[in-house]
Amino acid sequence: MKAVVFDIGNVLTSWQPEAFYDRVIGADRRAALFGAVDLHQMNLDVDAGALFRETIYDWALRHPEWSAEIRMWYDRWDELASPRIEGSIALLRALRAKGVPVFALTNFGRYSYDEARPKMDFLSEFDREYVSGRMGVVKPDPEIYRMVEEDCGIAPGDLIFTDDRPENIEAARARGWGVHLFEHWQGWAERLVAEGLLTRKEAGL
Repeated sequence: MKAVVFDIGNVLTSWQPEAFYDRVIGADRRAALFGAVDLHQMNLDVDAGALFRETIYDWALRHPEWSAEIRMWYDRWDELASPRIEGSIALLRALRAKGVPVFALTNFGRYSYDEARPKMDFLSEFDREYVSGRMGVVKPDPEIYRMVEEDCGIAPGDLIFTDDRPENIEAARARGWGVHLFEHWQGWAERLVAEGLLTRKEAGL
């Protein structure tokens, strides 16, 4: 039996912090903010297991000239992680309806994931959740893929993984996983049909 492995950010829900800040504070000020403060490193710290609110607010204290904008990363996190990609969510549900095991493998903070779970109904629908903040390692470190294999007991060649980051895809490919670089849900749907896991109708095509 094959199992399908979904990333969450930009596969099931949009994750584009720059676009959020462009809307809220304007592109020029956003560029200055991201040039002055490594917000992606801050988020990586959270994804690796650091506390969610406390980490972001600490960074805000360390950069008082940008404190209000940095705190938005926590205070308005729901907007940073929007909108949902409904086509991908429908594929997740179609696979599970066919009895195909569906896992999440995501760079996501332990505490931010716990806060997101009641707000994003589809997060409760995975058969297994592999969350970097819980595991203490982030993609594309090969260890996170090894940990998934060890836990689920499924051979690498029977795991089909989609992610929007080429480096994450290549790390999985190096372990023998089937992979799909996500660009839009329709392309992912075509791949699942090609794998014989869904019909075109079931995939929404």
